[in-house]
Order: sequence, then C-alpha cells, then structure tokens
Amino acid sequence: MFWTNSQDAAMVAFLRDAARLARMVRDELAPASLTKEDRSPVTVADFSVQALAGMRLGAAYPGVPIVGEESSALLKGPGGAESLRQVVGYVRRFQERATSRQVCDWIDRGGGSPCGKFWVLDPVDGTKGFLRGGQYAVSLGLIEDGVVTLGGLACPALGLDGEPGNGVIAVARRGRGAVIVPLDAPEFCRPIRVSPCADPRRAVLLRSFESGHTNVDRTEAVIRHLGMKAPAVPMDSQTKYAMLAAGYGDLILRMPSPEAPDYREKIWDHAGGVVVLEEAGGRVTDIEGNPYDFTRGRRLEGNVGLLASNGALHAAALEAIRRTADSG
Repeated sequence: MFWTNSQDAAMVAFLRDAARLARMVRDELAPASLTKEDRSPVTVADFSVQALAGMRLGAAYPGVPIVGEESSALLKGPGGAESLRQVVGYVRRFQERATSRQVCDWIDRGGGSPCGKFWVLDPVDGTKGFLRGGQYAVSLGLIEDGVVTLGGLACPALGLDGEPGNGVIAVARRGRGAVIVPLDAPEFCRPIRVSPCADPRRAVLLRSFESGHTNVDRTEAVIRHLGMKAPAVPMDSQTKYAMLAAGYGDLILRMPSPEAPDYREKIWDHAGGVVVLEEAGGRVTDIEGNPYDFTRGRRLEGNVGLLASNGALHAAALEAIRRTADSG
C-alpha cells in the first residue's frame, strides 16, 4: 500500500470521507437550489468538510495547524442558525456525537498561520462546478518550509478513465510518486504518470470552465503559436491537476485576467494539485517560469498566473507565452 504509516493513512481516509461528505451535500441540497445566486449548498459543504478536517487532521497530526478558507463566525452570526444545523447534521454522519460547539471549534482550526509546517485546505474547490453538477475537488496539502511534501485531491465526480464517474482520490508524497484510488474501492490503488506527449500540435489543454478566470485572448494566442489542434477541455477546479497527472491532458494555462491583472493565486487553490502533478512527473510554474513560492502567506505573492504541464511541453509553452506577450 502506498500509505504505509498511520498518519498518511489518516490523511487518505479524511480525503475519502470528505469526498463522500461533499457529494452527499451536493446530491441532497444542490438540486433544491433554484437560483444561481443561492450558494447555500456549497456553504454547507465548505463548513462540513473543514470541520471534518479539523477533527481528523487535528487527531492524526497534533500540533500541525490548518490554513483554510472558513471561520465559524458566519454560522454563529445572525442568520447562520439554519446553516449551522445542516453542517452539524452532516458532520454527525461521520462523528455521531458531534455537538454544535465541537463543530465550530473544528472549523476554527482552519485559522492557522501559514508558516513552518502546516496543512492547507480547500474544502470545496470549484464551487460553480459543484453547483452545476460538474467537477469539483477537496484539496489538501502539507507544506513544510515552503515545500508541499504530502497532499491529495479528492474528486467526487471523476472516474478512473478521466470521464465523469464515481469519484477518485489522487495522492502523492514528495519523493514517493503519485497514485490514484477509486473513491469506493481503495484496493485498486495504482501509480499515475503524466502523458509522454512532446509535440505541442498533439497536446490537449485543460482550461477553466469559467472564462472570467483567465485572459481568453492571450490563451488563444498561445494555442495558435503552439499549433495545437485538439480542442481544449473545459473543466472546473483542481480536478485539472489530477487529470494532467493521470495522463488525460498535457497543459494547464491560466493567464491573469485583464480585469484583475494584479490578482495573485491563493495557496489552497494549488498546493494539493502541485504535489500530485510533480510526483507524477509533471512541472508547475507561473507564466514567467518561476516555481510556485509557498512561503509568502495565504497567496502566491511572488507568482503570476499558472503553467502546469507534463514536463515535456513546458519549455515550448513558456516560449509561446513569451512570444505572445503583446496579445490580449
């Protein structure tokens, strides 16, 4: 088995149950959400998964802080009672005797400081995919002195073949490689490796489903410069990292949007995906070729955009980005 110690096994068990929990919330609450503005299902999923992380990781890795997105203040405040009731109900499916106070305390373990050794968690990455019935992920990474040493992506709506399916978990430990596991069949764990594609014309780009996340014109210019023929595959969330790591794509590119040129990525939007892809043989940098720097707080303040690849295509993609700098 890939995870040979009890702590790694506890992390994988958390990811598996977190994926199940998120899927329960999506299946039970999202269909009743009748408007695009109603984000209550993803709110419940975010808090429930972060509470589960606080409970499980706090027990398995005592003393290691968690850096997450959520605080229980919203649940404790005016109008939060119904959401808190729902969150406690979902957490009790995994910890029968959990109280409201315990759940809030577990959530607030996500308020840790991003320095030294710490977990970084995105409880539901890809909120629009979650609500739409598309791809979403639970992302977890362990950062030690700026290096993501352990992590994983739980993708509840992805199959082993890279198509929509019953869920997978991609897990990696630095120096040990990466594996993928069906959500409901842990005995079928297998190693994953990026594609061998070295010809940009044959490369497949995995791109954000939401065009507002990137500079579309400049992305198209890079595609043209590389001579890419295959249609890009739109996909929400860090599931793209898992797809790339398993060989079901060759490039991920995120150029800063013209509406937000100074935007800097959040660490929880990448940590889990970075270690999985790199351990599968891929490469991750910003669009200037700089490795991601996880020592600058909750955002990647020293990096601009994203280029992730199978490794073989990275130099060509960086050159295309440089040569199309005036596009868009």
